[in-house]
Amino acid sequence: MRRLRLIMTIALLLAGSAFAVDEGENHPAELSPPTANLARTSVRGQVVTADGVPIPGATLQAGQANTTADQEGNFCLSVIPGDYKVQVSAEGYAPVTLQLSIATDTEIKIQMGSSSTVTVVAKGDDVDTDLSARIYSADELLAANPGLPGTPVSVPGFPSETASGGVKAPQYFAPGVAGDHGEPIAQYIQIGDFLFQNNLPANAHGNGYADPNLLIPAAVGNVETDAGAFDVRHGNNAVNLAVAYGLRPRLEPFAEITGDMHDYDFVTGWSPENPQTGAWLGLEIGGGNGFLALPENRKQYKINGQRSFTVGRHQLTLFGAGYYGFSRIAGLVPIDVRVPSDTIDPRQQDLTQTSLFVASDTWQISDKRQVQFSAFFREYSLRLQSDFGDGLIRQSEFRTVAGGNTSFNQQFNSNISFSSGLDLRRDAPRNAELAHLDAGGAFQPVTLNHFTIGDVAPYASISGALSRFFSYTVGVRHDEIFFNNTDRLASANSYQSNQGLTSPRGTVAFHAPEKTHIPTLAFSYGEAFHTNDPRIGLGEDRGTPIATSRAYQLVASETVAGTQLRLTLSHVTNSQELAKIDPDTGLQEDIGASLVRSLMLSAHRRFSFGSLQATFARATATQTVTGQDIPEAPRLIWDISGTTVRLPIGIVAGGEFEYVGRKPLGDGFTAAPVREIRGSLTRAFNNGLFDAGVHFLLASGYTGQTLETVQLPGESNPFERIVGVRKASYAGVSFRYHFRREQP
Repeated sequence: MRRLRLIMTIALLLAGSAFAVDEGENHPAELSPPTANLARTSVRGQVVTADGVPIPGATLQAGQANTTADQEGNFCLSVIPGDYKVQVSAEGYAPVTLQLSIATDTEIKIQMGSSSTVTVVAKGDDVDTDLSARIYSADELLAANPGLPGTPVSVPGFPSETASGGVKAPQYFAPGVAGDHGEPIAQYIQIGDFLFQNNLPANAHGNGYADPNLLIPAAVGNVETDAGAFDVRHGNNAVNLAVAYGLRPRLEPFAEITGDMHDYDFVTGWSPENPQTGAWLGLEIGGGNGFLALPENRKQYKINGQRSFTVGRHQLTLFGAGYYGFSRIAGLVPIDVRVPSDTIDPRQQDLTQTSLFVASDTWQISDKRQVQFSAFFREYSLRLQSDFGDGLIRQSEFRTVAGGNTSFNQQFNSNISFSSGLDLRRDAPRNAELAHLDAGGAFQPVTLNHFTIGDVAPYASISGALSRFFSYTVGVRHDEIFFNNTDRLASANSYQSNQGLTSPRGTVAFHAPEKTHIPTLAFSYGEAFHTNDPRIGLGEDRGTPIATSRAYQLVASETVAGTQLRLTLSHVTNSQELAKIDPDTGLQEDIGASLVRSLMLSAHRRFSFGSLQATFARATATQTVTGQDIPEAPRLIWDISGTTVRLPIGIVAGGEFEYVGRKPLGDGFTAAPVREIRGSLTRAFNNGLFDAGVHFLLASGYTGQTLETVQLPGESNPFERIVGVRKASYAGVSFRYHFRREQP
């Protein structure tokens, strides 16, 4: 009841602010007119088609400033100098999201079509250093599982999977990384200028667990990926990869129904009629039985909302989300035989609830000085019942998460900028339990703990250009982490401790002169970490509180004949750790020191008819001492995708082929490869009043492949074998109705 009240309070707050009409925001040309004592600069340009025809009514957003192009496609945004993600959209065209560092008046020309490009005619002196960062418009990515649980979008080169099916949290994977619960992969939701971290350290089911199911996919405007270890803003879990979901500033009012023979999903979104008001509210209801023989009986309910507004020199952003998800889950089954009902235990299920509120304030003190404040509060609960071959177990917890961030940015001149900040976070799981079902049908606790993990982390960095050809970023982060563990079953295992960790990070980039076809090169070094589960379980000694890593990366990037080519080489060493609690034995797992090396090559080309991208990744992951392979880490990844492809009679298509090769599982076992082909066809009707589409997934293989000792009915003894969740192919349809179309 307490969580329900909190979710309703968030919903009412955001609904009221979203639909409030601010008469002061009635400026169709510029949202943010010049403010007294603030130096501002302009971003001017034109939005055109591939043939150079102006696109009237295109909307543009940069921070809190937005505008609408006139009848000739011309626009002007008035902004304070700084770094911006500029989002451009127009009915019937692929959206654009681009990163600009604006120091002087800037002119850009944006060409929109089935895919979109942008040409910067003149901009301030700024040289990009972080070549590992990639920003994708969500509209140029395919939905990973339309109308179903999972990650909101499919990110090229980083496959995702839900290891047990149902509403269980999905996870992204990186080449050579075996952390299926998110330990070395950070996940964020960007609120204003603040990155809220979605990972849950020492979760009852898995360390670093991150569940993006709380987001309504239609609200995601862009996705940013980077290597994680080289940005001082990133802390816990940002070792091999960081993924950040950026939210749309507005949602065109719509209602959409997606379904197939087994599942349904209804989602609707609203924004105020005034196009200058940065606010939206979304609601999603879904359910069904899935595609395996075991009916899921899935139920999901989501509410998301955001409100952004300007008060003097402050740009404020509020975000709230509430989520409830329940389903039966098939769980892991042997892959060498077909198991009736696709499960070894039909009692397996997952119940997840969470509510989240985030507030962020960006204070632009002057044209070269900025301060940001943020605060957040979250409630989360999990009750997961699984069977890995040794009987039914239950993993459960309730936790609160609270914290915030403050940061300061100062640009001294065109060659040097300074940034600093302070992160605060406190995770407080209560009744974190691992329990086994006994012969009498009652769950008996194996571990039962209250614990707290606190993190106080100051950081600072300087960046700039050494010359026309060299740029740099150098910084350091210090995390002081506190553990307070209360063991409710064995009081002798209770303890308090703290540990500090300093992480230096830096990148140096070489930028070749234009028209030389010499690639841009960037070399990075960073130290990173993830916290471990403080519970001792049935073990005798405390585990490793913090696992550390050292990362090296070389990126080469060049554009040849309109094709963006990128080569990334990475080398990450990981420390030994006594960490995870084995769900069957209740004992900690000893994970040896390891080395992960990977190569990723990508090519991206935009054509007049669409956008094509191909990614190839190869990796090795070995134990440092023995040289043996790290189990379950993907070694080979192929990804080929085409998005916003314009076909005859107004059809827009998208497709992706994803292949994850065989990977060692240990003890001489090798996982079967996984292949997925997903696609969609969409067409607008009645002058864009509504859209109709079909989507499909053709899949083979098993997700979540690992080793378990399992005995099936009719077998005389249990034995070790490969288990996983069978991938199922399916097709579905969707219908979207647009309540109104915003006018210029």
